[in-house]
Amino acid sequence: MVNFEFQCATKMIFGKGTEEKVGEELKAYGATRVLFVYGGSSIKRSGLYDRVVKSLTDAGLWFTELPGVVPNPRVSLVRKGIEICRKEKIDFLLAVGGGSVIDTCKSMGFGVYYDGDVWDLISCKVRPGTERVPVATILTLPAAGSEESDSCIVSDETIPMKTGFGSPLMRPVFSIMNPELTYTLPSYQTACGCMDMMSHAMERYFSRTPNVEMTDRVTEAIIKTVIHNLPIALAHPNDYAARSEIMLCGTWAQNDMTGCGREQDWFNHVLEHQISGFYDIAHGAGLAISTPAWMEYLCDNEECLPKLVQYAVRVWNVEMNFENPKDTALEGIRRLRDLIRGAGLPLTLKEAGIDTEKFEEIADLVTNHGTQTCGAFYPMAKEDVLALLDRMK
Repeated sequence: MVNFEFQCATKMIFGKGTEEKVGEELKAYGATRVLFVYGGSSIKRSGLYDRVVKSLTDAGLWFTELPGVVPNPRVSLVRKGIEICRKEKIDFLLAVGGGSVIDTCKSMGFGVYYDGDVWDLISCKVRPGTERVPVATILTLPAAGSEESDSCIVSDETIPMKTGFGSPLMRPVFSIMNPELTYTLPSYQTACGCMDMMSHAMERYFSRTPNVEMTDRVTEAIIKTVIHNLPIALAHPNDYAARSEIMLCGTWAQNDMTGCGREQDWFNHVLEHQISGFYDIAHGAGLAISTPAWMEYLCDNEECLPKLVQYAVRVWNVEMNFENPKDTALEGIRRLRDLIRGAGLPLTLKEAGIDTEKFEEIADLVTNHGTQTCGAFYPMAKEDVLALLDRMK
């Protein structure tokens, strides 16, 4: 285990009806002028919008709204939000939705205090400062873990490019998490969200850092809990227990407690961000295609194989084949694919409607035109990325 620092200051408010507390919580944190940010009409159909408005009004808070956040959130809306914040002297951002809404608010909060274009911050050309408009969240889609994380991801639809930045100050001040708000999610979104949170756990789990037993075990528990509860939530959308377990896994998979003391990989996220930047595929669906293919690609590497075997045995309860450990690893990957297929997600780029036209550009973006490798568990060079994309097609 290597040295580390960990601090997660986000207050979690979890359980039934907790969204009704949002106004009093904001007021307790000193909010006076709030920008209420959300996506489409789903929060109005569900009645959540009216409950939020009532809570803000009852608390005596002035607020204005910014709807229109879409999956793979756009920097154009971030820029619009920054203008509103400056004009209306906004002192708190309220994100009601999933990771796209929360990430929009996070980048907006820092952008308000930056004199240049916010894309400079998002693309890491400029480091964020210490001033920002704080963010609070009401989570409606467990997936990204942005409700407690210290990072955000945003797309520039004109390039196209999807990337992001982070700061310890980026973690939301508080996050309200009511599993009941996820009952109406379409099955596909539920499955995509679960694939995203499992990937967040695996990006940390697949590491060469030795002596990380505790975080290995915690990460395995998160993955196994998602595996167990995803089919239940898909079959019984209003199962509060299953939705609660999934929601909590999504947060703890990404607040980085399982990344403490270890080198982390993140190749699959970098790759998927480029794929969805070009093709606007759901993030979890892209990870469902890349992750098992990446694991399979690494099975022939003798340095990577032991962790892949450990994953198969501990997570999927595969019986150890001591004569041929690779068979053990491949069985774990097969079971992951079975879960993905059963959840209705694609396993190939073709199934997702993605062709091979952008392979070269994607590989260039992932590896900076072949001058760098990507990932720590196995440093993927450009030729590795192209070979993996070919495997994924």
